[in-house]
Amino acid sequence: MNIIADTNIFLAVALNEPEKNRIIRLTGSLSIVAPEILPYEIGNALSAMIKRHKLTGDEALKAAIATKGIPVQLVNVDVQASLRIAIEHNIYAYDAYFLQCARIYSHPLLTLDRRMMQVANQLGITLLE
Repeated sequence: MNIIADTNIFLAVALNEPEKNRIIRLTGSLSIVAPEILPYEIGNALSAMIKRHKLTGDEALKAAIATKGIPVQLVNVDVQASLRIAIEHNIYAYDAYFLQCARIYSHPLLTLDRRMMQVANQLGITLLE
């Protein structure tokens, strides 16, 4: 089975967050799919953590390397359709790319973001919990 995994899933695993073991249990036998913007969003999130003094540069670089070790199929997503979701639900386009990806491929979404979960429910997207 394929799932769409949000950026925060990759970061939780790479940064050894408390959710890591649950995520690994949930995804162990699944194939992960994500929009092709995933590596850029990971880089952006890590640089934001450095700016907020939550990570050092070395920790961010190690986390970036760790995320590259997670097998994922990157796919193209319609930016305009994603932007419509962002506008209609008052969310960031980056979040809408993952929602649109789950919608067009009919794969369950795995995210730690409560707002994305709400919008997914409104859009009829199945959540992997």
